[in-house]
Amino acid sequence: MAKLEWRVTEYPLLIGGKWETTPDLLPVTSPYDAALVGSVSLASEEHIRTAMEKARRGFYQTRNLSSYMKHQILMKLRDQVEKNKEDLALTICLEAGKPLGQARAEVARAAFTIETAAEEARRIGGEVLPLDRVPWAEGKQGIVARFPRGIVVGITPFNFPLNLVAHKLAPAMAAGCPFLLKPSSKTPITAWKLMQMVLDAGYPEEAASFLPMVSSRADKLYGHPDAACVSFTGSAETGWEVKRRAFDKMVTLELGGNAAVIIHDDAPLNVAAVKCATGGFAFAGQSCISVQRILVHERVYTPFTRLLLEAVAKFKVGDPREDETFIGPMIDTDAVKRIEGWIDEALTAGCNLLTPRRREGKVMHPVVLEGAGPGMKVWEEEAFAPLVTLAPFADFREAIERVNASRFGLQAALFTNRADCIQEAFREVHVGGLVVNDASSFRVDHQPYGGVKWSGTGKEGVRWAINEMTEEKILIYQS
Repeated sequence: MAKLEWRVTEYPLLIGGKWETTPDLLPVTSPYDAALVGSVSLASEEHIRTAMEKARRGFYQTRNLSSYMKHQILMKLRDQVEKNKEDLALTICLEAGKPLGQARAEVARAAFTIETAAEEARRIGGEVLPLDRVPWAEGKQGIVARFPRGIVVGITPFNFPLNLVAHKLAPAMAAGCPFLLKPSSKTPITAWKLMQMVLDAGYPEEAASFLPMVSSRADKLYGHPDAACVSFTGSAETGWEVKRRAFDKMVTLELGGNAAVIIHDDAPLNVAAVKCATGGFAFAGQSCISVQRILVHERVYTPFTRLLLEAVAKFKVGDPREDETFIGPMIDTDAVKRIEGWIDEALTAGCNLLTPRRREGKVMHPVVLEGAGPGMKVWEEEAFAPLVTLAPFADFREAIERVNASRFGLQAALFTNRADCIQEAFREVHVGGLVVNDASSFRVDHQPYGGVKWSGTGKEGVRWAINEMTEEKILIYQS
């Protein structure tokens, strides 16, 4: 086991650059052993109002920051993340239950996300638009430029408590927007540490607030009349309610998934099996693009199944603080009970369980189910658990139709080397992103990322997030 040191601490709010403690504390406990990780102060409605007032003043500073200054601040933030990478990884491991190796990978991704935002801060541009296509506009030209929209409200989930926070804050900083962050109540300490680094990097103080709060208070934040943009990552049910209540704002929703993978008969089966196993069970499947439904051509179904089970059997399950652990705990007891109920339902409906059914506390060993289909929650809903389902198909068109027979549409994957199948899937699979010869869980942080249907609206990925946090304005003049 790695030698780990941790000191339990109380973490204050950040209200427009000023730290403030409150008597209303939220204890944060480890999903693995329920040990106390720390406590954070909870924000009241008055705190929200004060943070908004300060953000309005902060906007006068942020919108006038030069591209050079925004780049410099973001690069200092990136350097802070890298300097503190082991502490951040340990924080993620303890409060999220993410295995330490995967937590370190998340820290590296967050540093890249921030560095990408620094680069994009120097590339926010526009265009010159000739207007003289009609006689009454003779001699006129337009200059189109992007300007920051205003206050950004970021709402983040537990599963990537550093990188998904970076995906809210770094584009907002690059765009020149103030931001108010509501982190997940399960994992606020990682976000607190990043916010401290934001101030240390030199972002205008009044433009940064960190506001953990009970969920019943969140609508006072994203529904506030001064909020210009809301960037939400979380469950579909909550996200669409945010969209309904924040109807007059720019809202980006990155919601749930039910990711499907098609394994065609020419697929490299060894590669596909390892990729699907890794993509389905990393962080106990608690990712919105985690592999969940695997459709395998009937000609290769048996050998692929054998290879998948062999890959899954190699995963070390248990204490996330151990370097070798691949599957740690689920986030809470409710999540465990929910997925166990879904598994019972599937088994009652005739599914076969291909892996031993084992659980120690909130640590669930990998589950591979065979024979799931429409009407079963493990097939139709987002599992967010260490579970994948297997089903054979005979016809490629049939496989595409089964992938599309879902209310979700975030990412999907296809293993094949056939150009015609790749092009057909790209045209016909109704998702925000299609991955070829890798798992649906593949993502790099500068790509456009977002779903269709129930999986959300708008795009993340640094450049695309900046576009949504800025607005175009045209200057028309006589040349």
